[in-house]
Amino acid sequence: MSTTDVHAGSHPAGVVGDGTTTRSRAAGRWRRLRVPLALVAALLVIGLLAALPEPRTSTTPLAPDNPGPTGARAVAQILGRHGVDVQYTRRFADVVAADAPGVTVAVLGESALGDAQVDALRGLGADLVLVGTPWTAEQVAGIRGGFGATSDAPRPARCDDPDARAAGTVVSTGALVAAPGQVGCFPSAGASVAYVVAQVDGRRVAALGSADLLTNDHLQTAGNAALALRVLGRGERLVWYLPSWDDPWDGTASDETLASTMPPWTGPLLWMLALVVVVAGVWRGRRFGRLVVEPLPVVVRAGETTRGRGRLYRRGRAHGHAAAALRAATASRCAARLGLPRSAAAPDVIDAVARATGRDAAGVEELLYGPPPTTDSALAQLAGRLDTLESEVHRS
Repeated sequence: MSTTDVHAGSHPAGVVGDGTTTRSRAAGRWRRLRVPLALVAALLVIGLLAALPEPRTSTTPLAPDNPGPTGARAVAQILGRHGVDVQYTRRFADVVAADAPGVTVAVLGESALGDAQVDALRGLGADLVLVGTPWTAEQVAGIRGGFGATSDAPRPARCDDPDARAAGTVVSTGALVAAPGQVGCFPSAGASVAYVVAQVDGRRVAALGSADLLTNDHLQTAGNAALALRVLGRGERLVWYLPSWDDPWDGTASDETLASTMPPWTGPLLWMLALVVVVAGVWRGRRFGRLVVEPLPVVVRAGETTRGRGRLYRRGRAHGHAAAALRAATASRCAARLGLPRSAAAPDVIDAVARATGRDAAGVEELLYGPPPTTDSALAQLAGRLDTLESEVHRS
C-alpha cells in the first residue's frame, strides 16, 4: 500500500478536525431549524390567505353580492350598469356619513334596527327607500303596516305614481296602509298596498311592504324589475344598508374605532399569531429546575479545546479576540516569572518586562497592549513577537 493510500484511508473525504462531515452538519442544522422554519412557513401561508381579496359573493339574504335565490345581486348589477353607484354596508355610521342631497338610502329589513337608528333615519336629508320595514316606515313617514296578500296573483298599480305605472303589475306579499296625502299602489284585498310614496320634510320616502320583489328569484316576475330599478335608481348614488345585530352605532356622531376599520379576518389572524407566540414560548422557553450533571462521553484534551477555539476565531475573522487572548496569556506568564502578583497593573508589568529584557518600555507596551491586528498575517507576526518576548523574559 502506498503512502497516498494510507493518507486517503486515514482521512475520509469531507471530514474535518471536529469529526463531522458536510452531510452530518447539514442534518444537524435541519434538525435545529425545522421547527422555526415550519412556524415561519405557517405564518407566511396565513398572511397570504389574509391578503387575498374577500370573496365577491355571500349568502346574506337581500345582500347585493348574494347570487342565490334570496339575494339581490341581479338588481344591484343592473343598477351598476345604468350608472348607479351602489354602496353596500352593514354599518349605520356609513349611512350617516353618506347622507347628502341626491343620495338614496335603501334600508332592507328592520329586525336589527334600534331607536337611535330610526331617529337618525328620520333626520337624514337623503331620499329613503324602506323595504320590509313597517315599523320604521310608520315612525319615519306615518306609513302603517297592513295585512299581506295571500296569493301570487299580479297586483296592478292603480295609482298615479310614474314608477308604479311603468311597472304595471307586481307580484308581492307586501302590505302597507298609506296615510292621507300619500300615494299607495298595488292594492290587494282590503286597504293594504304593496308600495307607498310620501313626501316628508321635503324629501321622498318610498316604502315597499316586502323585499320579495327585489330578490333574484322573483325579479323577473311581472313588473318587479321595473319597479325595483326605478325606485332604487332615482339618484346617482345608492347606499344599500342591511341592518346588523353587531352594528355598534349608538347615536353618536361617529363610531369610528380601530376595530371597526379593520377587515373581518383581523381577529382570527391575531388569535393565530397569539397561538404561535405561545407555542414558540413553550418550545424555546427556559426550563427552571435543578442542574443535572452529566458525564462527557469523551475526554477532551486542553490542546484540542485551544485549537477548536482558534478555529472558531479564524472562521469568524475575530483577529482582535485572538490577539487579546495571546497578549493576556503572555503578560500573565511574564508577570509570574518576574514575581509580580496576578493583579499587577499594566504599567508595572511593562516596567518589569522592559528591565528584564532590556527593551524600550514603549515597545513592550505596544507589543502587550497595542492595537489589535486586522489580518491573519498580522496576527501571526504578533504571535511570533510575543513568543520571542516571553523567551527573553525566561532567559533573564
